[in-house]
Amino acid sequence: MSDPVDPIAQVNNAISELIAATPSPKRRGTLLIVDDEEGPRMSLRVIFKDNYDLLMAEDGPTAVELAQQHDIDVAILDIRMAGMSGIEVLERLRYVRPEIEAIMITAFETTDTIRQALRLRACDYINKPFDLATIRNAVSNAMQRRMLESEIHASAQKMQNLLAELQQQRVEEQISKTRGEIYASIIHDINGPLTVIAGFVQLLNKRLNRSAGLQLEDLEFIRERMGIIERQIGNCIEISRRYLGFLRQQQEGTAPVSVNQLLADLEQLVRVHPGQHENEFRVEPLAGNAGEMGLKFNGTDLIQILLNLCVNAFQCSSQPHTVEVGGELLNTPLNLAEFNDSATSRTLNFEEIKNVPPLVRLWVRDTGPGIPPEVLPKIFDPYFTTKGPRQGTGLGLSIVQRLVKSGGGAVHVQTQPGAGTTFSIFLPAGLMKK
Repeated sequence: MSDPVDPIAQVNNAISELIAATPSPKRRGTLLIVDDEEGPRMSLRVIFKDNYDLLMAEDGPTAVELAQQHDIDVAILDIRMAGMSGIEVLERLRYVRPEIEAIMITAFETTDTIRQALRLRACDYINKPFDLATIRNAVSNAMQRRMLESEIHASAQKMQNLLAELQQQRVEEQISKTRGEIYASIIHDINGPLTVIAGFVQLLNKRLNRSAGLQLEDLEFIRERMGIIERQIGNCIEISRRYLGFLRQQQEGTAPVSVNQLLADLEQLVRVHPGQHENEFRVEPLAGNAGEMGLKFNGTDLIQILLNLCVNAFQCSSQPHTVEVGGELLNTPLNLAEFNDSATSRTLNFEEIKNVPPLVRLWVRDTGPGIPPEVLPKIFDPYFTTKGPRQGTGLGLSIVQRLVKSGGGAVHVQTQPGAGTTFSIFLPAGLMKK
């Protein structure tokens, strides 16, 4: 009898494969050449045969048939041809391959043909006879644009599929409670960066679709957003590695992380997070030498703690409100007698914190409606949420609790109905080594 399938091992393997995966090699690109004269058609073939996969058509119907059978990135179309003109061919190609890039060539330029070509979103218009450099540059630019658009579309589809898959997971019903919470935490943590990635992919798609040609400002726009996407993907991989290490009981050394650098990174993440909506968001870094202090805490864990608290603060009310993040250096031990549970206060892990200065207090404050007294004792319970089934998982504060405890920190929650809530994180600190 075969051994039962271990769902934990399956998820472990899946995440490990995701981390180890390497990008697939880029394809050459497919170029369609349409001209009813053999001489120009063969000349173009000689020019581009070593750079792209070529498809040749001597008339319009053949070109449309090839487009129906193959994925074509760029088409070079002669405008004046017997039977179907190049403009008519491009119009048919748009129905078959709406995303295709088109370069029009002609020896008989007219204002009307230029207007028609632009209406059909031709990316370039070249007069015969053309020189080698001009046609090469035109095709290269069109192919780069098409490849970039193709990669973005593919990434968007992958992200949508992955988001849908993550949202459908019910790991807490398939594995034991402890490890179920861990894997549910992975889903919760990774879903945030993936949502940001998907949003930027859609934004890039819109920018590309409304651009007749890639200008300098478009390239800068794309480059900046691609950098953010790359950082978010790195964050997803780091989250996966962290949880795999937790499951394998690996204890990794934690290098001190700069307080103000961490707050700057958090601000960048929150600014692009869809949860911010119309709420006002402010970050107050530590002043003077206090900003040079280092926290003896895993930087990725702390980013997740603060990001979860920020998102929780944004979601505390449907009305626009303010969320602030900041910190202060504490040079004296905490008076632990001041931190007690009450109708407006909640504490976590003060009995285990190493109460030796210097300490840093990081806080996330909102001007929302506050937490009702009957809800406050339950806020750190796994899966507890006051939001609807499609608005919250009840995991955000549970993740905060586990990460703070594992790092030797403490949490204090102060709330006032109608006046907002402040979450304070207390962590051991020290001077950063130069």
